[in-house]
Amino acid sequence: MDHILVVDDDHNLLNVIRMRLEAAGYQVFTASDAAGAQQTVMSQEIDLALVDLKLAGEDGISLMEKLNRLQADLPVIILTAHGSIGTAVEAMKKGAANYLTKPFDHQELLLQIDSALEKRRLSREVDSLRTICSNKFGFDNIIGNSARMKHVLEQVAQAAVTDSNVHIEGESGTGKELIAKSLHLASTRKKGPFVAINCAAIPENLLESELFGYKKGAFSGAFGDKKGLFTQAHNGSFFMDEISEMPLTMQSKLLRVLEEREFYPLGGNQTVKVDARLITASNKDLEEQVSQKLFREDLYYRIHVILIKLPPLRDRQEDIPLLARHFLKKYAVEMNKNMRGLAAPALQKLLEHNWPGNVRELENAIESAVALALGEEITEDLLLPKYDLQTASIKPLKKARDDFLKNYLVQLIEFTGGNVSQAAKLAGKYRADLYELLKKYKLDPANFREK
Repeated sequence: MDHILVVDDDHNLLNVIRMRLEAAGYQVFTASDAAGAQQTVMSQEIDLALVDLKLAGEDGISLMEKLNRLQADLPVIILTAHGSIGTAVEAMKKGAANYLTKPFDHQELLLQIDSALEKRRLSREVDSLRTICSNKFGFDNIIGNSARMKHVLEQVAQAAVTDSNVHIEGESGTGKELIAKSLHLASTRKKGPFVAINCAAIPENLLESELFGYKKGAFSGAFGDKKGLFTQAHNGSFFMDEISEMPLTMQSKLLRVLEEREFYPLGGNQTVKVDARLITASNKDLEEQVSQKLFREDLYYRIHVILIKLPPLRDRQEDIPLLARHFLKKYAVEMNKNMRGLAAPALQKLLEHNWPGNVRELENAIESAVALALGEEITEDLLLPKYDLQTASIKPLKKARDDFLKNYLVQLIEFTGGNVSQAAKLAGKYRADLYELLKKYKLDPANFREK
């Protein structure tokens, strides 16, 4: 519900406007002078203000400027008499959203308010998108500068300003829950709870009570009422990981909740209404699961409104040095060790590994290496002990040559910290030629510079 402040020293008009706006579904705060208006904006979250141009002791334009200092993006509509239109136009030049001349039509007032609120909402969405997309990693906790990850972050930013259901698809260890949390924190529900459940980790006979809760006496051992996870997620986001593992019987119950936005707790005779955004994830292709009759088609379309596909680590190889350096710093601090970095052969080993466990596997590998390291550098023997570079399968010559050259360039730019001139000298290449190679393999030197 939007909060509107009405400021006018005509108490009769103030009451009329308040009643009309409340009838239209707004929560209304009123003030008859500048001091009361400022106090309201300081103590309440106000979405729009209606300010009379001629107030006793102060003009509306001066008050508008004071309110904007208290809340920079607060839209203000000026109320004015017919003879003061010129002054009202001047108010718009100074930032007023619009003006209305008295006496004004009730419908026109509502249209002006609706238009101003919509402009404010769109402005906030644009600012949010700019902040997200201009940040180096998109979100603070997501490490990656590859084109694939930038595309993912753009999708998350776009999905965040809607309230549609989102499905995240990706292999195990690609960071599906991290993306879900980032989506929640970038959305309008960020002040609400983020509740997560792994559908594969809860036995079928307990899943219903976990999701919907239960009333005292609903079954043996139900000694009191318990709120379900859906209820806990009210006004926030509910993340259901590995939803492909949900039994078909539960899928039908989940579908009903999504359609009705209400449910009965186990043993209850009163419905519980819930308003939560659903974010789901799976490491399986749900469309294929539907074709095999393992997942309900109607539920698939209900949760599959926006699809975000997370790339496996092997398809975003240029992010490996960034991730490795991030985890190295993290665990060096936790273990109180002074670590300088990775030896070149160690980095090569990371780049050539296939990473079936993706980012989670990489983090575990770095944590283990830091724990076992006796010196200040991570050496090849400390990483992935079961994987030997010499035993790698034979690749076609062109693929082997391209992989070698890309790995060499990554190591070179990593070693020089993104300094192309220094890298060109070490490689014995002209700077322009090295730039061409970097462009060919889609490597941006800026991604290797320490921020």
